[in-house]
Amino acid sequence: MKLARLTPLAGLLLAWQAVCSLGLAAPYLLPSPLAILAGLKELALAGMPPGRLLHLHAAHSLLRVAWGFAAALVLALPLGLLMGYAPRLHAALRPMVELVRPVPPLAWIPISILWFGIGTSSAAFIIFLGAFFPILLNTVAGVTSVNAILLEAARTLGAGRRDILLKVLLPGAAPAMFVGLRIGVGIGWMTLLAAEFAGVRSGYGLGHMIMTARDIQRPDLIMAGMAVIGALGLLIDAGLRRLERRLLPWSQGS
Repeated sequence: MKLARLTPLAGLLLAWQAVCSLGLAAPYLLPSPLAILAGLKELALAGMPPGRLLHLHAAHSLLRVAWGFAAALVLALPLGLLMGYAPRLHAALRPMVELVRPVPPLAWIPISILWFGIGTSSAAFIIFLGAFFPILLNTVAGVTSVNAILLEAARTLGAGRRDILLKVLLPGAAPAMFVGLRIGVGIGWMTLLAAEFAGVRSGYGLGHMIMTARDIQRPDLIMAGMAVIGALGLLIDAGLRRLERRLLPWSQGS
């Protein structure tokens, strides 16, 4: 069954390789899968720029994502629970949220560089902005979707506000919250790479690596870096799905 899921991907790669092998696509425009695989080996063993190896670029990018995503998680989850539970708070904060939310995180890059300089803090701030709103809005939606009968039953049984928040609303909203987490981390990756395109002080990061490969016109290394980003995103999403299944056995996941 699992092998069957890989059939479309395998077919795409074979067709891609055939197009490149037959000379139907110029190598400088579309490198073949085998060329990209060779590029991965070069990035892992020689590095880009030379000496700065792939695993170090990946580690720095993952660290930036972790900082920004953790900050979004810590702030968005409790705020989303409170906004979903308290209509007055929701009404008071909604205009502010809707005013800031449409602004693309990339538009904040100049401000973040002014505030934090070029480095991890600046990139983490951009990732925070990208991840915050999906987590917040999905948490609010999850809380407001909890059946009102459950809330009334909890109050009838003597549950206080704390018990209602932690024992009724939090479990009820959890599936929607995990959707927000998965969307948030995906947007976090996209904003991270844009932030790294703007420059990184350490000289490490997958976005910085891809821009360096672009400067020397190596599309094979560019697409190898893209493949690494896709693989890391897939692994993170799979980890969140597995965590959801473990924490929410009553949920089918998404």
